[in-house]
Amino acid sequence: MSPELPHGRTVIAVTLVIALVLSVMPMPENLQYYRLQWVALVLIYWSMALPERVGVGVAFFTGLLLDILTGTLLGQHAFGLSLIAFLTVKTHKRVRVFPLWQQSMFVTLLLFVDRTLFFWVDGTIGRPAAMIESWIAPLLGGLLWPWLFIVFRDLRRRFHVR
Repeated sequence: MSPELPHGRTVIAVTLVIALVLSVMPMPENLQYYRLQWVALVLIYWSMALPERVGVGVAFFTGLLLDILTGTLLGQHAFGLSLIAFLTVKTHKRVRVFPLWQQSMFVTLLLFVDRTLFFWVDGTIGRPAAMIESWIAPLLGGLLWPWLFIVFRDLRRRFHVR
């Protein structure tokens, strides 16, 4: 076993924990709808960069943690994040060679899929419909993607995560 392996797991775990913290950090009530899907963005990056290490299982477990932290229906985030990880792992070879603006469009589409599944589950259990402002967060995540990609790529290279 190479010495980078445990170190790489630590870097991946720390980024996911930071994303979980950012997802539950208090925000003013009028900005709640604009909260970025941090966990989804981090999972998309790691699933694209290291699909053999971060995939559907990690996404499902992280989604369950997010469900527990946010108090949503158990499995609600896990379902959406697992689907996102599956789609990312299946298409990672193609998407990795896209320019960043095309990757950003792909990420925006994935974030819309996650948000749609989240609201679909909310609707089936009888929660009130989401406001139109809730759909701005996936667009913001897509716009933020190029910078997140560069930061995570540099982080991965600096700590030799393989």
